[in-house]
Amino acid sequence: MKPHKIKLSLLLVLFLLWLFCLPSPLFNVPTATVAESSNGQMLGARIAADGQWRFPQMDSVPVRFEKCVLYFEDEYFYLHPGFNPVSISKALWNNMSGKPRRGGSTITQQVIRLSRENKGRTYFEKLIEIFQATRLEAGYSKKSILNLYASYAPFGGNVVGLETASWRYFGIPASELSWGQSAALAVLPNAPSLIFPGKNEVLLKHKRDALLFKLFHKKVIDKTTYELAIEEVLPGKPQPLPEVAPHLTEKIRKEHPGKRIQTTVDFALQNKVNHIVKEHHYILAQNQIHNLAVLVMDVNTREILAYVGNSPTTADHNNFVDIIEKPRNTGSILKPFLFASMLDAGEILPNTLVADIPTSVNGYAPENFDKKFNGAVPASMALSRSLNIPAVRMLREFGFQRFYNILKKTNQKAINKPSDYYGLAMILGGGESSLWDITKAYAGMASTLNYFNDTSSEYRENEYVEPTYLKSHSENPFGNIRKTPSVWNAGAIYETFDAMQKVNRPSGEENWEFFTSSQPIAWKTGTSHGFKDSWAVGVTPKYAIGVWVGNASGEGRPGLTGIQAASPVLFDILNKLPKSGWFKVPYDELTEVEICSKSGHLAGLFCEETKKEWIPINGTRTDACPYHQTVFLNSTETYRVNSSCYPLSEMKQKEWFTLPPVMEYYYAALHPEYKSLPPFASDCLREGENLMAFIYPKRNETVLLPKNFDENINEVIFKIAHRSPETSVYWYLDSQYIGSTKTFHELAVSPKPGNYILTVLDDEGNTLKEQIEIRRISGR
Repeated sequence: MKPHKIKLSLLLVLFLLWLFCLPSPLFNVPTATVAESSNGQMLGARIAADGQWRFPQMDSVPVRFEKCVLYFEDEYFYLHPGFNPVSISKALWNNMSGKPRRGGSTITQQVIRLSRENKGRTYFEKLIEIFQATRLEAGYSKKSILNLYASYAPFGGNVVGLETASWRYFGIPASELSWGQSAALAVLPNAPSLIFPGKNEVLLKHKRDALLFKLFHKKVIDKTTYELAIEEVLPGKPQPLPEVAPHLTEKIRKEHPGKRIQTTVDFALQNKVNHIVKEHHYILAQNQIHNLAVLVMDVNTREILAYVGNSPTTADHNNFVDIIEKPRNTGSILKPFLFASMLDAGEILPNTLVADIPTSVNGYAPENFDKKFNGAVPASMALSRSLNIPAVRMLREFGFQRFYNILKKTNQKAINKPSDYYGLAMILGGGESSLWDITKAYAGMASTLNYFNDTSSEYRENEYVEPTYLKSHSENPFGNIRKTPSVWNAGAIYETFDAMQKVNRPSGEENWEFFTSSQPIAWKTGTSHGFKDSWAVGVTPKYAIGVWVGNASGEGRPGLTGIQAASPVLFDILNKLPKSGWFKVPYDELTEVEICSKSGHLAGLFCEETKKEWIPINGTRTDACPYHQTVFLNSTETYRVNSSCYPLSEMKQKEWFTLPPVMEYYYAALHPEYKSLPPFASDCLREGENLMAFIYPKRNETVLLPKNFDENINEVIFKIAHRSPETSVYWYLDSQYIGSTKTFHELAVSPKPGNYILTVLDDEGNTLKEQIEIRRISGR
């Protein structure tokens, strides 16, 4: 082969070696996970997998640090091709003449040395550095090379990179470093051991001040800046990094390890919520309630604005547990979903009277929190007062499987068992969900209503999307436009929120509507059985707030209720948020109709008092008022009469509001204005009137015989409601007479186990029968 071809081949090989001499990526080392707020402020960080505090690569180097490091390390950085022949010659001469050693490396060479993990300082290694440095200069801009240096240079101990050093030594981002701070950090990569407090402070100060003087001499800084800079405090013992949202930071570490993540969190709001949580935790801890979680999100974007996974408690009380995504017993927090479902289906109206009477379904007997009965209450009031019995009866009427299917549409991930597993108890806390999913569902309702009102009465197919904490996320996670709702229509949601706005606020917030600084909110509390979980979740047109309070261990405590423990936190947070008014009325999903004032049903022929009211369009399918009827009275209106006993010409016709006997029994005691139907005149034939009803036991209900502390069988109380309380009622078990009652129709008996026919007979021969089963409680 000819000599020139050999030379050409060697040059080609050398060029190829040079072209591919750099590894890709240049730095293949683990980095710390860094969480930032929406405006770039640090929320928290987690150390890299190799135990180094090494933040992800910087985007740019602050001007002050750039000037400092260039005048200290490589004044001709922007002029050389990767190495500086003059500096290398001086260094070589010094080393050969026995003078103090000097490196002569450029910043580009130092980047190469860092990428090669600081291999031994030999002349051969120096040649490799120069060779690769020229390739780095050819493939990277000067700014990029400087960024690499600032990102991977050592700053003492396990602190790597300028941004890390700035936070660890001064507690601020690199962009805020002063001239004195920048100069102190600029000299550290050259001698990282100088950072140890109390050991090399004099030498560190000497190097820093010399650099500052050089900057002054080169007219980079003025005299005043120089004099102030040399008086600045030197970096000392590393400071702890911010922990503004520790549980969110840990969540990011698991989901985006080693990344710098800019979140949607509002830094100022996060700090306010942290302060509120700290104050309430101090109070709650006096009652041995140790854990508290808060989630605040933007209704319309589903962006997380504040995230407190747990209160500032101790390890003994599971302070590291992020409760926001942990399934907890829901208590009553699902009741608005049932109310909205029945409104949406056209099966109730907002103020339809619903029964609140003793109820037993296959042995399951729900109770209201106050252990009392109201007889009948408007559905909206049953929701705002969180009455349990009406909720169970409404769920039974609506159908549990239907409700279960609706819950699945809202992506309640913890409801993951077959519907039969939960049963009717689901509406009172028979299932579990997380603060994340519950708040998401409430936000989805509010967003549905907002979008409907802000567009041409349209819906989106994915309103119940997962919330996000990522600043850079999908622009449209909500899917395509549609004419029908994915879960509940806007009219049903609006009426549900209207009812939820009337929930009694906690102490100090009762008269909120009289203060211009207050703002309305649709909200609901929840308390689990055994006082183990308390909830308060609310929405405004802009914000959704979710609060959970309890013990992560599952320990119940007296007073751990939604209204006492969770709602004060919710309202303190609400008062820190900008006012957002109230929801617009979705008129395209509502229609104005005549409503019976007393029953809340569509007005019937016999309703004497009616009013105009906007209801969801499907509500027009509901029945007219069943509680008003026309009655005929004698001239003094003291008795009901008919043609069998009274002249037609003297009868008085009147519309009368009357409830079924059991509902009336409890309703009348709470409503003095309620008037029971007058009795029939004694000589009149009755026309199939329902005079009596069993309160206990109900149809197909098993009567259990409990034992007292002395192991003796307690008596059982049979109870009926009669339209004419003064009437005597006679009781029979099968054919055996067991007693009589008057006024208060309650009879205590001690029956033996078995199957019986319970019969009651009044003075006028009216009879009521019920088949019952009586059993002893097993295992006692």
